[in-house]
Amino acid sequence: MSPAPGTLLVISQVYPPDPAAVGQHVASAAEEMARRGWRVVVYCADRGYEDSTLKYPKTEIRNGVQVSRLPFSSFGKTSIARRLLAQTLFMIQAVARSIFTNDVRLVLTSTSPPFAGFGGAVISWIRRAPFVWWIMDLNPDQMIAAGRIGQDSIAANVFRWLNRVAAHRAESIVVLDRFMERRVLAAMPMARSLHIIPPWPHDDATTRAAAEPNSFRRAHGLERAFVVMYSGNHALQHPLTTLLEAAEAMEAHADLVFVFIGAGAGKAEVDKRIGEGRSNLRSFPFQPFESVGDSLAAADVHVVSMGNEVVGIVHPCKVYGAMAVGRPILFMGPALSHAGEIVDAHQCGRTVQHGDVASTIAELESLIAMPRAQRERLGDNAVHAIATEFPRQRLRGMFCDCLEAVARRRSV
Repeated sequence: MSPAPGTLLVISQVYPPDPAAVGQHVASAAEEMARRGWRVVVYCADRGYEDSTLKYPKTEIRNGVQVSRLPFSSFGKTSIARRLLAQTLFMIQAVARSIFTNDVRLVLTSTSPPFAGFGGAVISWIRRAPFVWWIMDLNPDQMIAAGRIGQDSIAANVFRWLNRVAAHRAESIVVLDRFMERRVLAAMPMARSLHIIPPWPHDDATTRAAAEPNSFRRAHGLERAFVVMYSGNHALQHPLTTLLEAAEAMEAHADLVFVFIGAGAGKAEVDKRIGEGRSNLRSFPFQPFESVGDSLAAADVHVVSMGNEVVGIVHPCKVYGAMAVGRPILFMGPALSHAGEIVDAHQCGRTVQHGDVASTIAELESLIAMPRAQRERLGDNAVHAIATEFPRQRLRGMFCDCLEAVARRRSV
């Protein structure tokens, strides 16, 4: 019998039960590595990322993974200063705790917090352990695109330096699509062993299901509605203005309801319009992970949005869950993007441009008027794409194989 591989140390500010997508994918990989025999130790925040009033257990064994949650690591998202303070305190604690973690053979960080890669590089240097950097979004690019910092600001240049240190130290870097790969190589030419592995749908929570009967629909009086749903992070990088303007123009359309599930800075625009009396809008918080499949299946059409300026900077993971439940996708954003190419290549929905309210209305009216069997064929195409191009077992296996390959190379 071969000895246990050792300890995989994972640093991620977000981790379940927090609903943030980054944490969900980190947990999926961590649990698979634990199943493969690794001792997996995760350091994360002890409070919710969106809602810092949510307090999680200080320590627990979660699906075979040892989770330690650190205090003073989340103060909510009310201001950039509070977020930066919490992120800094989290990383200082994580680095300090890593010094006393037994038998560290491999270090994994993602991009939560945004400078976690630099923290991973420091831990790797201190512990003389290989480091894998899982890039799920790019900063300072994301902050620049959102208008929060300038292209040539001190903050942007500091972030670029931190990224170069992380890229230089990382034994392997994993990005989510070819557009992100291009940006990483342009900004960090010292990056080595770069892999493109898309994130995977959570098959245990999302599966093909009929819209009716559906407990989410029943609970919220949507049994007779045609539901257009946006579910996930309402970040400014995923603009919803065009969709909301289309919804306002279609307010008289019988039984048409636009449902928004999640949180983020962009949710304020949704709630503002509801407060102004828009009768066909509904707003809900993130749903518990164990029931997210039910809420996703309540939709007749799923909306996925990506800003024109963030291609290769962020990756709309929400597209996989929407496809897994077999629903047509209305993609709002540039056709030349990862999500745009999925919709086009697999014929599982429609694409519209931001600002084109007329085309958005036309596509929605087309989907509503479409015979149900035809709409279900679009959903069938989505499910087929998940099964053939984005299956969880294969993609998660590829990612964990990448981790173990790095550990093996260092041990030789």
